[in-house]
Amino acid sequence: MTTLSRKQREIQEREGKILEVAREMLLRDGYLGLSMDRIAEAVEYGKGTVYRHFPNKEDIILALAVQTQKKRTSLFQRASLFRGKSRERLTAVAVAGELFVRLYPDHFHVEQVVRLSSIWEKTSEKRQEILRTCEHACTGIVAGIVRDAVAQGDLTLPGKLTPEDIVFGLWSISFGSYTLMSTSNSLLDVGINDPALVIRDCIHQMLDGFGWKALSTQHDYEAVFQKALKETFADEYEQLLALR
Repeated sequence: MTTLSRKQREIQEREGKILEVAREMLLRDGYLGLSMDRIAEAVEYGKGTVYRHFPNKEDIILALAVQTQKKRTSLFQRASLFRGKSRERLTAVAVAGELFVRLYPDHFHVEQVVRLSSIWEKTSEKRQEILRTCEHACTGIVAGIVRDAVAQGDLTLPGKLTPEDIVFGLWSISFGSYTLMSTSNSLLDVGINDPALVIRDCIHQMLDGFGWKALSTQHDYEAVFQKALKETFADEYEQLLALR
């Protein structure tokens, strides 16, 4: 274990304080309300100090997104250890994804903001690479489960599809659906009473289409979902109950 010097600890503490204030400001005032001047005033540092850590506010947002990815990855890592067949482990990852959105909406909001090209284009290559590495760690967990499914004979990838292609499809459905859940007030009006359950059902239909065994017609994956929720994520389950 590497021991940080006093100077390194001070740098780390300053950066942490800057990010904490920036997150609150971004959530409260939005992207346009976030500024380096306001951040410097809030943390009571000189602007030069803030700029030594981050060249602009977009780099700060990317650093916040890195924190977000690390939190999601830690949940996915725990989910991947769920004891069961490959599709049951993937169901546990679905639990992790849903918990992330429900328990950490602030993090999910940052992730939505960072997808704007106007932000990404202004960030440093170094910070972009850090975020890409974090994303790869997260998607790599899911791709590993897909590869296990293929190796165990639970899944035969159709055509030229790769494990990464499957992960991209799952990621797209999940991210898009959760974005709609967090931003739309009209889902109930169009008959979507439980959007999270609809997402899970649609994904299972997709996986059934790929022939990923055991099919949802042969196995109770909702029971697996509840088991993973209450056993693998017992503490988070208690937090979820407290929010209701």
